Amino acid sequence: MQDKRKPWILYLVPVVFFALAGVFIFGLGRENPDDLPSMLVGRATPALTLSELGDYPMITQEALRAPGVKLVNFWASWCVGCRIEHPVLVEMARKGAGKIYGVDYKDDKGIKYLTEKGNPYVAVSQDRKGRTAIDWGVYGIPETFVVNGDGVVTHRHIGAITPEVMRDIIMPEMARAEAGAALDGPVAGES
Repeated sequence: MQDKRKPWILYLVPVVFFALAGVFIFGLGRENPDDLPSMLVGRATPALTLSELGDYPMITQEALRAPGVKLVNFWASWCVGCRIEHPVLVEMARKGAGKIYGVDYKDDKGIKYLTEKGNPYVAVSQDRKGRTAIDWGVYGIPETFVVNGDGVVTHRHIGAITPEVMRDIIMPEMARAEAGAALDGPVAGES
């Protein structure tokens, strides 16, 4: 007796293949296929589960919800991209171009690194277990978030901030966040 299911199963393989191909092709058609989506954009900054990093001031939820646009930068001394972007952040802080808050991710040499390389952060804390990075949806470091004066994340940048990225992406996003906070008030998702 013949198995009547065989021909049906043979058709299943190409159907699954073409369905997956369609999903991938659709994904490539996004505005910027290199962007990874963030559920945090448009929402209030999540809770912080951080510890002190030496004698540096700690990041607080109140500071992230205070007036003015700020950056929250996830970094580590062992991260190559973080070492690339560090001089750019130091220069930004030197020029007074905005407040930068640093989250030292699973790193036990952060104090030494900031002492040697300079500290661009108005406050810096340590994410020893990576809980805050998970809550913020961090894929990998360095990652930087633009936060408006209402404490709402308006933009997320994955990767090192080079001078070009600072000029072409981060500063315009900070200007948009400043204008949006002044014009629109709180964004949906703020608690």
